[in-house]
Amino acid sequence: MKSIVSIFIFLITMSLSAETIINGTVNDQKGNPILGANVYLEGTYDGSTTDESGVFKFSTTEAGSQTLIVSYLGYETFTMVGDIKFMVNLNVKLKEDVNTLDAVVLSAGKFSAGDNSKVNVLKPLDVVTTASALGDFVGALQTLPGTTTVAEDGRLFVRGGEAEETQIFIDGIRVFTPYTPTTNNTPTRGRYSPFLFDGITFSTGGYSAEYGQALSSVLLLNTIDEPDQEKTDIGIMSVGATLGNSQKWEKSSLSVNASYINLAPYVALFPDRNDWEKPYEGLSGEAVFRQKTDNGLFKLYSAFDTSNFELTQEDINAPEGVHFKLKNRNLYFNGSYQGMISDTWSLFSGLSYTNSNFKVNFDEANVNSLENSIHAKVKLKRRFSSRFKLNFGAEYFITDFNEDYRDISTEKVDYGYNNNISAAYAEADIFFSKKLAMKTGVRAEYSELFKELNIAPRLSLAYKTSDKSQISLAYGNFYQNPNSDVLKFEQDLKAQNTSHYIFNYQFNDEGKIFRAEAYYKNYDNLIKYDDEFPSFDSNYNNQGDGFARGLDLFWRDSKSIKNVDYWLSYSYLDSERDYRSYPKAAQPNFANTHNLSVVGKYWINDWKSQVGFSYAYASGRTYTNPNLDGFLNQKTKSYNSLSINWAYLISQQKILYFSVNNVLGIRNVNGYQYANTPDMNGNFARQTLRPAADQFFFVGFFWTISEDKKSNQLDNL
Repeated sequence: MKSIVSIFIFLITMSLSAETIINGTVNDQKGNPILGANVYLEGTYDGSTTDESGVFKFSTTEAGSQTLIVSYLGYETFTMVGDIKFMVNLNVKLKEDVNTLDAVVLSAGKFSAGDNSKVNVLKPLDVVTTASALGDFVGALQTLPGTTTVAEDGRLFVRGGEAEETQIFIDGIRVFTPYTPTTNNTPTRGRYSPFLFDGITFSTGGYSAEYGQALSSVLLLNTIDEPDQEKTDIGIMSVGATLGNSQKWEKSSLSVNASYINLAPYVALFPDRNDWEKPYEGLSGEAVFRQKTDNGLFKLYSAFDTSNFELTQEDINAPEGVHFKLKNRNLYFNGSYQGMISDTWSLFSGLSYTNSNFKVNFDEANVNSLENSIHAKVKLKRRFSSRFKLNFGAEYFITDFNEDYRDISTEKVDYGYNNNISAAYAEADIFFSKKLAMKTGVRAEYSELFKELNIAPRLSLAYKTSDKSQISLAYGNFYQNPNSDVLKFEQDLKAQNTSHYIFNYQFNDEGKIFRAEAYYKNYDNLIKYDDEFPSFDSNYNNQGDGFARGLDLFWRDSKSIKNVDYWLSYSYLDSERDYRSYPKAAQPNFANTHNLSVVGKYWINDWKSQVGFSYAYASGRTYTNPNLDGFLNQKTKSYNSLSINWAYLISQQKILYFSVNNVLGIRNVNGYQYANTPDMNGNFARQTLRPAADQFFFVGFFWTISEDKKSNQLDNL
C-alpha cells in the first residue's frame, strides 16, 4: 500500500514539475499598461488576461516551441514564436491598429463617395438627387468646393484649371471622350449614366502617382461589383425614356441600361433662343458583365451613344445667324481584372478602347474627325504589413487622331497625330501610427511624340489632431500633353506641367463633416499661339505660365435636424495665366473669384416625398471690351440659380419626379460678343450671350420591378 501511495505522489510531483509559468506585462507604445488584453498559447486553452497594471501570468504543461498571442481591440496582434522556457518576464508593447475606423486618412485634395473610404463627403445617391444636377454626376460634383461655375460649358473646371485638365477613369481605366458633344453657349453632360456606378473619388489636386496626364484633377468612377438583386427599371420622361435590367447567376451578373432622349417635344412646348431645325436627339446604351473567379473579379464595361442636332444661332457678325449641324458616334470598351495572387500580393490589369467620330458642319465648312484611343494598364500591390504597402505598375496610352476639313474655297485638308505615352509608377503607403501616415511615390512618363521623359514626384502626409479631426499636406508635380486642338496642327512641343501644394483640415463627427483646404498651383510650359484660335498657320510655343491659389470650405450636416440633409461649399480662387493668345498674364475668362453652393434635402413622411433645392452663386467672369483699353478688362454680372426637385412615392416601387432649374427665372449672362468692326462713331456693338433657356422643366415617371417588391429608383433621382 505504501508503495502505491509513493508512486501516486511521485506522479503528481512529476506532473507539477512539468508545468511552466509564463508571465509578463503588456503596454502601449507610450508605456501605459493595457487592461484586459488576451494572452494565450495558440492551439491551446492555456492563457489569461492582463490586470490594471498590464500584468499577466498563467501556467502550461506544453513544452518546446510554441506560439504566444497577445491581442486587444484597437491594437495590432502581437505574435511570439519560441521555446516556452524563455517566455518569462516578457515586456510586450502593442502597436495601435492603423486599420480602425478612427485612424488617420490621407484626404488632402480628395472627395470620396461610396467607395468604402472612411470619410465620405457625398453619398452615392447624392450624385443624382441634387436638384441642379439633372441626373448628371458632373452636375452633382459642381456643388463641391474647388469647382468653377461655367454655365455655358457644363464640364469640370477645377481650381483655376481648364476642363481638359481633369481626366475621368472608369474602374481605373482612362475615358478619352467623357462628355457628349454640344454647340456654343449650350452646356454638355457626362456620357455615362450614374446608375451603374457605386463609387466615386474626386481628387481636386495632389492625387496619387498612379494617375497622370491631368494638370488639375482626376475623377474615378467605379462600377458596381455585384447587383443586390434581379430587377428592371423603367423611366418615362418629358425628354425621353430609359430602360434598365440586372440579372444574377451563381458567379456572374449582367446589368444593362439604355436611354433615348429627344428634345423636339420639349422645345415645341418651351421654345428657347435657338432656331432649331432638328432639336437634340440621342440614343445610348451601357452594359456591365461581371464574372467572379476563385481569387478575383473580372468586369467588362461597354458603352455606346450616338447623337445629332441642327440649329441656327444668333451672331452679331452674321445677321442671318450661324448654321451648325453635328453628328456624333462614340464607342467605349473597358475590361478589367482584380484579384489576389497570394495573401500579400494583389493584381489589377485593365484595357480600354475608344472610337469616337464627330461630323460638324458650320456655315460652309465641314469637319470630320476620328479618334481611336487605347489605354492598357497593370499594377501590383504588396502588403508587407498593415503599416506598409507598396503599389507599382505600368501603363501605355495610344491616341490616333485624324481630321479632315473642307469648305467652298478650300480643297480637303487632312490633319492628325499619334500621341503615344508610356508610364510607370511606384508608391508606398506608410502608417507610422493611428495618428500619422504618409503616401509617397514617383511617376515617370515618356512621350513618343515629343521624345521627352518627365519625372513627377508625389507626397502626402496626414496627422490626426484629435478623435474627430486631422490635418493633411500634399505636394506633387503633374504633366499633360496639349489637346487635339493644338496637336493636330503642331507636334514640335513639350508637355505642360504644374506643381500642387495643398494644406487640408478635416473634422468628422457622426453625420457631420467640415473641410477647409488651402492650395497653390504653379503652371509652366503652357501652350501659346499668335492667333485668336489655333490654326494650321499659327506659331506655337511652350512659353506660357500661370498660377492658381485659393481656399475651399465644405460643411455637411445630416444629423442635427430630423429628416434634413444639407451641405454648403464655398471656394475663393485667385488665378492668372499667360497662355493661348493672351498678350499678357490675366485672370482667365473661365475663372470665378467666388463660388458658393447650398444643397438641401428633406424627407416628408406624411407626403411620402423627398423635396430638395440647390442654390449656386458665382461672381462675374472676365471678358474683353474693345471699347475700353486693356485685355480682359471687365467682368460679367454674378451668376445666380435656384433649382428645386420633388420625388413622390406613388407606391413603394413607383415614383413621380419633378424638377425645375433656375426656378426664379434669373436672367444670367454667359458673356458678350462684339462686332468685328466699329461703327461710324468708332464703337464696337455688342450682343449679350445668354443661356439658350432661362429655365428647364423636367417631369418623369419611374417604375422598378424587383424580387423584393420594395426597391425603387429614389436613389437614382
